[in-house]
Amino acid sequence: MSSSPTVPTLSIGEAISTLMKHGMPVRFTAYDGSSAGPEDAAVGLHLVNERGLRYILTAPGDLGIARAYVMGDLQVSGVHPGNPYDGLVLLLSQLSFRRPGAAEALRLLRGLGLGHLKPPPVPPQEHLPRWRRAVEGLRHSLVRDAEVIGHHYDVSNRFYEIVLGPSMAYTCAVFETADATLEEAQAAKFDLVARKLDLQPGQRLLDVGCGWGGMVMHAAREYGVKALGVTLSLQQAEWAKQAIDAAGLSDLAEVRHLDYRDVVEDGFDAVSSIGLTEHIGVRNYPAYFAFLRDRLKPGGRLLNHSITRAHNLPTRTGAFIDRYVFPDGELTGSGRIVMDAQDAGLEVQHTENLRVHYARTLQGWSENLVAGWDEAVAEVGEGTAKVWGIYMTGSRIAFERNEIQLHQVLATRTDETGESGYPLRHTFGV
Repeated sequence: MSSSPTVPTLSIGEAISTLMKHGMPVRFTAYDGSSAGPEDAAVGLHLVNERGLRYILTAPGDLGIARAYVMGDLQVSGVHPGNPYDGLVLLLSQLSFRRPGAAEALRLLRGLGLGHLKPPPVPPQEHLPRWRRAVEGLRHSLVRDAEVIGHHYDVSNRFYEIVLGPSMAYTCAVFETADATLEEAQAAKFDLVARKLDLQPGQRLLDVGCGWGGMVMHAAREYGVKALGVTLSLQQAEWAKQAIDAAGLSDLAEVRHLDYRDVVEDGFDAVSSIGLTEHIGVRNYPAYFAFLRDRLKPGGRLLNHSITRAHNLPTRTGAFIDRYVFPDGELTGSGRIVMDAQDAGLEVQHTENLRVHYARTLQGWSENLVAGWDEAVAEVGEGTAKVWGIYMTGSRIAFERNEIQLHQVLATRTDETGESGYPLRHTFGV
C-alpha cells in the first residue's frame, strides 16, 4: 500500500523569513498565499508556482533563482525586465541570507515538502554544465570553443542591433565626456585603439575576435589600413561582410569565420584583441600571447582589451553566467596578462583601466534593450531577453563595485637588438 504524499507544514513566506539575517527588503509573495517583507516595498517578488520553488530548492544560489525567473515562475515587479538595475542593487545591498545548519535545513525542507527536491527540466536558454561540456570536448579546444561562442554570439544579429545600437560594438566604450552618447563613445574606443597602435595608411592590421567588424571597418575607413578580422561566430562574420560591402570597404577590410589560432598570415604591423581574452582560458595565455607575437613583424604593436578581475587569481564565472551567458568564461587580473605577455617576448608599453567606462556602456545597452523590448522579445523570446536584462544589469553593478575591471594593455614586438620602434613618449594621449 503506497503512502500518501507529505503535506507541507511550513509556508514559503515563513521559510524565507527564517533564513533572512536582517529581514526582507522587498515584498515577497508566493502561490501558497504566504508573504514576507514590507507591503509598501518598491520592488516585489512573486513565486508563481510549485515548479519555481523546485528550481530554487534544487539549485541554490543564483542558478536556481535565474531558472525560475527565466521560465516566468518568479516574477519581479517595480522594475523593467530589460533593466532591473534598481531592484538588483537593492537585493545585492540588503538581501542577506544566513546559512542554516544541517538539522535546520532538513527541517525547513521537510516543512516545505521533500517532493520539491525533484529538479524540473532546465530552461532552453541554459547551456550544458561544465562536466557535460568536458565529455563533449576538451575545454578551449577548437571544437568546444566554436560551440560555446556560438551559444553566446549566434543569438540573433537583429537582437544585437537592438541592444548594441548602430555601432554593433559589443565591448567597453570610451566616454570622453560625461554627456557623450553610446555611439560617440564606441567610436572613441575604436579610435583610441587605433591611436595606441599608431595605425598608418598602408599598414596591415589583424583583429582577433573581431565581432561584427567594427574595429576592422574603423581602421580601414579612418586610417587607410588593410585590416583582417576573424571571429568564431558565423552570424557575426556574415553580418560583417555585408556591412563592409555596404560601406565600400571591401578593398581594405575583410572578416573571416575563423579561429584566431588558424590565422596563417604573419608580418602584421598591428594586432588588436578586443574582448577575446575572456574566452580563451587563463592557462592558455602563454600560447595566446606567443601566437599573437608571432603574427607581428618586429616593431609591431599589440593592443589587448579585456575584462579583468581586481586581483590576479584565475576565477571562473558564476553558475548563471557560465550556463546562460559565457560558457567556459574565465577572468584574472591585469597583472597576470602583463606577466604572460612579457613571458611571451612582448614588451609592455602601457596599461589602462577603463572600469567605469564599462559600467556606463552597460547602462547604455540596458537602456537600448528597454526601448526595444517588444521587438527583442519577438526576435528571441521573453526568456532570452530576460537573461540579457539581468546579465547586463548584474555586470554593470560588478563594474561599479570594482569586482571586475577592463584593461587595455599595449605591447610591442621588440627585435633581438632591443629596438621596439616605440617613441620616447606616448603619442596617443592619456
